[in-house]
Order: sequence, then structure tokens, then C-alpha cells
Amino acid sequence: MNGFPWLTVAGAIPLAGALLLALVPATPADGAEADRRAREQLVKALALVFSLAALAVVIVIAVRFNVSGPDFQFTESYSWIPQFGVHYALGVDGIALVLIGMTAVLMPVVILASWHDVPAAARHSVKTYFALMLVLETMMIGVFAATDVFLFYVFFEAMLIPMYFMIGSYGTGPRQYAAVKFLLYSLLGGLLMLVAVIALYVQATRSAATGFHGSFLFSELVHVSLSPAVQKWLFLGFFIAFAIKAPLWPFHTWLPDAAASAQPGAAVLMLGVMDKVGTFGMIRYCLELFPAAARYFTPLILTLAVIAILYGAIVAIGQTSLKRLIGYTSISHFGFIALGIFAMTTQGQSGATFYMVNHGFATGALFILAGFLIARRGSDRIADYGGVQKVAPLLAGLFLVSGLAGLSLPGLSTFVSEFLVLVGTFTRYKVAASFATAGIILASIYILWMYQRTMTGPVRDEVAGMPDLRPRELWAVAPLVALIIATGVYPKPVLDIINPAVRATMTQIHVTDPAPPHPAPAYLNNTTAYLKTAHPAAAQKGILP
Repeated sequence: MNGFPWLTVAGAIPLAGALLLALVPATPADGAEADRRAREQLVKALALVFSLAALAVVIVIAVRFNVSGPDFQFTESYSWIPQFGVHYALGVDGIALVLIGMTAVLMPVVILASWHDVPAAARHSVKTYFALMLVLETMMIGVFAATDVFLFYVFFEAMLIPMYFMIGSYGTGPRQYAAVKFLLYSLLGGLLMLVAVIALYVQATRSAATGFHGSFLFSELVHVSLSPAVQKWLFLGFFIAFAIKAPLWPFHTWLPDAAASAQPGAAVLMLGVMDKVGTFGMIRYCLELFPAAARYFTPLILTLAVIAILYGAIVAIGQTSLKRLIGYTSISHFGFIALGIFAMTTQGQSGATFYMVNHGFATGALFILAGFLIARRGSDRIADYGGVQKVAPLLAGLFLVSGLAGLSLPGLSTFVSEFLVLVGTFTRYKVAASFATAGIILASIYILWMYQRTMTGPVRDEVAGMPDLRPRELWAVAPLVALIIATGVYPKPVLDIINPAVRATMTQIHVTDPAPPHPAPAYLNNTTAYLKTAHPAAAQKGILP
């Protein structure tokens, strides 16, 4: 263990908050309405305080993180199940740190935005909904920080439980169907990964690798030498689980239903954070544990990524539901992330990691604002809106900025990440990058057309009295919009954290960036040598230095 257990504390704070919420006494059935409201307000305030406390701890971790230090920092390791070599082991590199930071920022935002997500007539209590959110935050911090593969699997599966109940018990429409579909897909992927995890441990034991002491520690398994055939099978077990979680086409079909049925806050956590576990796992485990297999399957995965980019964007254009449209746009965005990861260049992987963070903020803001619209109008159909910007200009303005981030407008954070992904891909896979650029054009269609149909034109009678954003709602979405603009103008602090971890990953998988196709002559790197070569007569006369 290295000093104070910062990561454990960061994960334990929301869990402690969930336990405290569970202890808040329920209002008796014959209790006064004022008493019920007071207890609900107490529950929401406590949830917000604990999420802010977790954010404060994560900020301390980020400030203390040394970008030029070891690959993994704030490490903790305790023997958990010694008979199987399982450890409670945590640690973060730059990639995990920015994703934990994204999680910690989104949680208080989601709690503020979800203040009225649980209707008074709901069968389940308000305190259960917010307790599930805090439990989910613990699981998400744990899954990004885990450095024991078995512990990662435990968090990977455990975080399904709170999300299942948040969709099935508190969602809208065919919520139970969407929740069961979400759970079955995820459990199938988890089962495949469990088989691969066990097989990896067995193969590592048989290989008698140097430094392997019969454990699930990532630091030991990453040095295990496996045959190419074994790597391919194990890679598929991990990759399919992560592709379902992401989701990557064609494993995506659960996402639109879950996004449409979940409450907006739950959808933000699902799309903004939970699904990033899939792409994070591709970088951390698929590439580093099975580098040969990753290179073997790269052409196939790049093909799937390009299809996801185009398919998600094209289907999004035809959607009539706000939430389903945003869900399909995320399928397209995850295609870009997968493209950057398997381009296997430093620019591509840095862009993909930055894209994960930016997608969380941009899609989070867009979904939250869509939720505010739906709560006011009582409808998810795009056709039921029109002229909103005239009656609620602040809501419409922030919706526009969030939408422009979704189409990667220059000056906003998503542009930086998407540009890095495309440049990093083009240096090695020009055809894939060329097809992927069409996603930018399609994104402008589905975002601007959605804005035009909902916000512009004559004011419909149903939205004529729509109020603008309230102070609580503004506090919920303004930080995300501010981050989108700030990291779009000045992305260097985040990229400085990401880049060393990306370089370490590239070193581990023994891949280097492709050399420029036409390197400049060596003498061009020296001004004096260049001048002497270009002007030999002046050089002979001693005019040049």
C-alpha cells in the first residue's frame, strides 16, 4: 500500500451515503404531506452532500497525481481471497483517473437534475432511488480503479444491479422490458468474461511465467506469455463483454430501449459513465493482456467501428423520440472511441480517452436538458415541440451548445477528441478514417434538425407557457457546459494526464506510431546546414556562419 487509501475513501463515501439514506425513516402511510416532503428533501440533500464529498476527494487525487511519476499511483493491495490469489487492489493511471474524475463530476449534477424524477405516486420510495445512485457511484469508481482482474469483474457485474432497478422500477414506458433486456445482454457479456478470466489464470499458471505468483493482479498477468491461439480466444471473451457494455455495433440493440425507458438522470449515468467501462476495458485489458490477438482482430474491429459511426448517425436522423435519438447518437460516438483505440497510435488512443470524458459531459448535458423539456411538456416526441427558444431562451441556448458539442464543433471539447481520433487513424488506416469522417456530416444533420424541430419556428400552443430553467436546473447543467467550453479551448491539462498512460500502453503492446511517409532530409533540421546546401556560393565566400 502507498500512503493514505485515497481511492478506497473516494469509493466508500457514496456507499456510506447510501447506507445513511437507508436509515432515514419512511413516512407513515397516514403521515402528513408536509412531513413526507421534508423527509424527501432531506434524502436528496444528503445524497447531494455525499456526492460532493466524493468529488472533493477525487479532486485531491487529481491534484496530487504526478504526470511524470509511476504508471499506477495511489496503489493499495490487500489479500482478499488468498486461496485463489484474489486481491483488493486499486490504483490509477492517467486513463483511469480522468474517467473517475468524470464520474465524480457527473454524480452531483445528476442528483440535482433528478430532484423530481420520482413522482409522488411511485410505488418505490425517493430514498431508494437516490441510494441506488450512490451505490452505483461506488461501483463505477471501483471498476475504473481496480488493478486486480477478478476485482474488476466483481465491480463490472455488481454495477448492473442498481441500474437494473433504476430502469425497471423508476423508468417510463416499457421499462421492465428495457431493464430485463439490459440485464440479460450485460449478464451474457459478463459470463463470457468470467470464463475468459478463469482461463487466463489457468493459462498463466501453466506458463510458469517469470514474476507470476498465482494471482489475478494485473501487474503480474500483463507479463504472462501466452500463445497466439490462446490469446485470440481469451481476447474474444473480454472483447465481446466490453463490446456489449460499450455498446459497439452489432451488440448495441439494448441501448436505445434502455435510454428511452430510463429517467434522464439514470440515462446520463448509463450512457455517460457505465458504457465507458466497455471502452476502458478495451484499452486496459484487451490491448495490454492480449496484444498479439488485438493486432490480429484490428481490421475486424475497425470495420465494426466504422459501421457503428455511420449506422448510429443514420438511424438517429430518423428518430421521432428525443431520448432514442440521443441513444443512437451515442452508438455513433462509441464507434469513434473504438476506432481511436484500435488505430493503435498515440494520437488515436489519447483522442479516444479524451472522447470518453467529453462524451460523458456533452451527452450528459444534452440528456439532462432533454429531460427538463420532457418534464415540462409531458412528451418525448420531437413533433410535440416547436418555438421553445422564444419562451425559454436559456434552456434553448444551453441545448444548442450541448448539441453543437455532440457534432464536434471547433472550440468545444469533443472537436479536440474527434480530431485526434481521425488524425491518429488516418496515419495508419486511411480508408477507415475517410469513411468515419462522414459521421461528422451526419452528426450535423441529426443535431441541427432536432434543434430546428424543437426550438425554432412558431410557438406551439402546448409550449407557450413553458418556463425557462430554474436555478436548481441551471446549477445542474451549467458546470457541464462550462467544462465543454473550457476543455475545448484549453484541453492541455487533461491531455497531459492522459498522454503518459497512453504511451505506457503503446510500449506494453510493442506498437509505435507510423513514420511520416516522406521524411524531411536531415539537413533541413539544421538551419545553417540548409543554407549552405541551398547557397553553396555564399558558403564558399564565408558569408554564411
